[in-house]
Amino acid sequence: MSTVHLHPSLDNGIRPEQPGFSGGTLQCLCATDKVEVKVAAQTLHNHACGCTKCWKPAGATFAVIAVVPRDKVSVVAHGEKLHIVDESAVIQRHACRACGAHLFGRIENKDHAFYGLDFVHTELSPQQGWAAPGFAAFVSSVIESGTPPSQMEAIRKRLRELSLEPYDCLSPPLMDALATHAAKQKGTYREA
Repeated sequence: MSTVHLHPSLDNGIRPEQPGFSGGTLQCLCATDKVEVKVAAQTLHNHACGCTKCWKPAGATFAVIAVVPRDKVSVVAHGEKLHIVDESAVIQRHACRACGAHLFGRIENKDHAFYGLDFVHTELSPQQGWAAPGFAAFVSSVIESGTPPSQMEAIRKRLRELSLEPYDCLSPPLMDALATHAAKQKGTYREA
């Protein structure tokens, strides 16, 4: 077992996606009166994220986050405990005021390439079967969170051992989606 600690759901073995899995619930970390969010679909683009905005459990170097269509996410219990962490951020992260766990993030800008997708932390779900992480994004950003640069080689090595290709942005298909959206907005998009 590696001495590089990334995130409990990575360090303790990545669970495979369950075929036919169609969603579940996310729960905050409070002992009682948990905020509960229903996610009525399997997630997409699950990944380890090193950015400084995504919520990470105590001691984790990375967040593990995925997306799901916005219309598949609904607050079903104790929504009064939710607040937006940073209203100026592109992703409006809805967190529990009491425990601090981020339940979902939403993009309100209809012109954003990822509008219509909500960001969720499936580690907050008691159900198993969610899509497994497939890559690591914003890996260098963990330095901004306090990780010594001298640890980056070992972190990238560990990510690759887990078959999570490390990127210092998003994965190539997601970067292509962003660039395609920008080209369409500018009028420079061309079909092959």
